[in-house]
Amino acid sequence: MGRRSLATLVCGALAAGGLVAAGVAALDPGAASASSHREAPLISGTPQYDNTDLYAFVSPDKPDTTTVIANFIPFEEPAGGPNFYTFADDAQYDIHIDNNGDAQSELVYRYTFKTHRKNGDTFLYNTGPVNSLDDPDLNITQTYDIDLLRLHNQKLVSKTKVADDIPVAPSNVGKASMPDYTKLRNQAVYKLAGDSTTFAGQADDPFFADLRVFDLLYGGNLSEVGRDTLKGYNVNTLALQVPNYMIQESSHQPIVGIWSTVQRKDARGYYTQVSRLGSPLVNEVVNPQKDKDKFNASSPWDDAQFLKNVTNPELPKLIEAIYKIKAPAEPRNDLVDVFLKGVKGLNQPPKVTPAEELRLNTSIKPSMHPKRLGVLDGDNAGFPNGRRLADDVIDASLRVVEGELLGQKTGLSDSVDKNDKSFEKSFPYVAEPTSGSRGALAKGTGNDVKNQLGDALQSGSGGTDTMLIAGSAAAGVAGVLLIGAGVMWWRRRMYNRAY
Repeated sequence: MGRRSLATLVCGALAAGGLVAAGVAALDPGAASASSHREAPLISGTPQYDNTDLYAFVSPDKPDTTTVIANFIPFEEPAGGPNFYTFADDAQYDIHIDNNGDAQSELVYRYTFKTHRKNGDTFLYNTGPVNSLDDPDLNITQTYDIDLLRLHNQKLVSKTKVADDIPVAPSNVGKASMPDYTKLRNQAVYKLAGDSTTFAGQADDPFFADLRVFDLLYGGNLSEVGRDTLKGYNVNTLALQVPNYMIQESSHQPIVGIWSTVQRKDARGYYTQVSRLGSPLVNEVVNPQKDKDKFNASSPWDDAQFLKNVTNPELPKLIEAIYKIKAPAEPRNDLVDVFLKGVKGLNQPPKVTPAEELRLNTSIKPSMHPKRLGVLDGDNAGFPNGRRLADDVIDASLRVVEGELLGQKTGLSDSVDKNDKSFEKSFPYVAEPTSGSRGALAKGTGNDVKNQLGDALQSGSGGTDTMLIAGSAAAGVAGVLLIGAGVMWWRRRMYNRAY
């Protein structure tokens, strides 16, 4: 394998995994190549509040609107029951809009959730097949409100409730529990006043990357590369589609900066910010350990404290030391311009305060033929002008950090170029979550178990007991063992009474 090929694989590995194994302390936002999954010490222990990704793009099928997607709870195992994945009831999930470039929120869409339980006497998430969001067999449900906060100089001007008690799409337990998950997904898409649309629920994790870097940089010999490590995992998604005019400062200033935060309620009833995300993976690979929790609690108007991590990044110097690809000269003002201000003439506001936000020019129409490298490949509707679901932010960012905008072409890549699932063509665009019943049946299950249970698995007019057995199909062999144990206990009890 040639030197450049090795560099391609290793650089992709370093950026995708966060460089913790390599001991790198600070990288620029251009090196953000994995998503912010478990990126900071405190948030990694509280996944309900962990914002994994943020996307913002002009809606491809409704170009007069902008869609913002914020994802939470990394690495959701689809079969991870009986307590499946819910948004936190004690949190505020915020989508911030800066529409004049001052690094402050002018608009905040605030999501808050409430969990409901129908039956506390069962361990089941659902007690039978679920055919609608209000199905009595869906035992654990959530609803949410959305408040629109208008701010000026960080002070509240007004607060308007734009959504009230909207149902959340449930976790996809499996095909027996949720035979038509698409129907449930569609029921969770709600139209709001002013031609806006909202969705909250589980989805396939749209981020694609190979994260096996933590196994000594892809196995220590580059044998563990080119696989989407996030394949098959789900996230909880908030998706909001709003008319462009509602978030723009004016038709003459259509550029907005977007970021998301989560505030958690403490024991005294006060909310404290614990998570923050704008451009992909800034906190995971840009900030050193000592700054990670600080960044999650900070706001864009205070980002000057993290500036050195951008102007003097570690990654290019590491690549030069190991693979002899010359690092661009410092300070890296090219990275400041692209990732903290926006590209001049494309998505940089007229009077911009440098800050870590995902900047989007809402007047740029969607591409008829999107290119995964976005602006680097001549597609101005893509990253870093916002971020679409299919944008390959790893490859694009790696090439920028290695000086592509300064004339140094490297062709760096992590060898994962697309998501494992196709995205939807209409709102909420994210792919449906992977089902908990995925995968082949183990030997000794399936028809064997079905034959043992016989008529007990027949649906229809079998009564409550039959429906509970059908609803508990995910328990599989464990259900058979429980039935067998019950029969043995009954026989033993009858024997003792007889003697």
